[in-house]
Amino acid sequence: MSKSAPDTERELNDFYQEADQRHLIPLWKVTAQLLPAEPQTKVLPYLWKWSDLRRMANRAGDLVPIERGGERRVLGLINPGLGGKYAATHTLWAAVQIVKPGEIAPCHRHTAAAIRFIIEGDRSYTNVNGDKCMMSRGDLVLTPNWSWHDHGCESDQPMIWMDGLDLPLVGDLDAVFFEPYPTHAHPVAQINDSERKFSGPHLKPTWEKPEGRYPPLLNYKWEPTYQALKKIGEGAASPFDDVCFQYLNPHTGGPVLPTIGCYIQMIRPGIHTQAHRQVNSAVYHVFEGRGYSVINGTRFDWERGDFFVVPPWAWHEHANEGKEEAILFSIQDTPVMEALGLYREQPYQEHDGQQKVIGTFES
Repeated sequence: MSKSAPDTERELNDFYQEADQRHLIPLWKVTAQLLPAEPQTKVLPYLWKWSDLRRMANRAGDLVPIERGGERRVLGLINPGLGGKYAATHTLWAAVQIVKPGEIAPCHRHTAAAIRFIIEGDRSYTNVNGDKCMMSRGDLVLTPNWSWHDHGCESDQPMIWMDGLDLPLVGDLDAVFFEPYPTHAHPVAQINDSERKFSGPHLKPTWEKPEGRYPPLLNYKWEPTYQALKKIGEGAASPFDDVCFQYLNPHTGGPVLPTIGCYIQMIRPGIHTQAHRQVNSAVYHVFEGRGYSVINGTRFDWERGDFFVVPPWAWHEHANEGKEEAILFSIQDTPVMEALGLYREQPYQEHDGQQKVIGTFES
């Protein structure tokens, strides 16, 4: 004898209650949630103005000392879509850090890998495992996973830079470790050692062997980077990013860090790129110039010093309507997606590859 509908419904409710009590989830009830047709990110496109960041960084310099325990004088960019999570995207931390003349930020190490991109100032350094990397505006400096590092300012003016870390990703993996160095500063063994050995184009010292996960070059200087951008001239470039280069690990030819890709790009005057979307997320810093990006139909106007976020699987394009070049630096979680076989991108097919603007960002 077949059961009546009320009997079946009652047994099904009992079944679901038992599953809940035993910490089980019937897949058929959550299939749409677990397996959407495309990514449903909580990361929002957002823009932070340099006028605010610089003012507040300098104010923090006046109000907040650098002490062991606080470790760094840093203002992190918090994405408003992530519900209070301390992150610029779901995988990337981005921030501005200021070190004043004569200060040394205490030495420590952590399992989160980090980059520094210098925004303002000179005659400062990051000491990475005893290699004192002297930093100037536009330099990219690496502090790989679990490497000792401290920062110091030997100038008569403050140094401000962009911090980029994979801290949200490492945190979600429950793999964060942190250790302070026994003394405030790490002893200096060499000055610009990695730069002397590994900054030559397509050259590697024969006596140097790869050391595990560490990239051998720690400081990517601005002048050769800028010259590479300029050499393109009027030649062909990416339809989506115009003139864009990825910083590479000279030992592997891959990204500078296993979890963070670093990119420098120039949007030439009069260029309006086509739109595309990628499964990775990105944090951009406007190093030079002004222009705008269209992200999922919203226009984000930017100028020198600003930061903005492009979420995963978000349509985005860039434009420079001025007469001067615009230069963008970005960190992206692309290496993670590629290593896991998850990387995907798609060009925008409608309206000759450019989105219809339906609004303008206002903070």
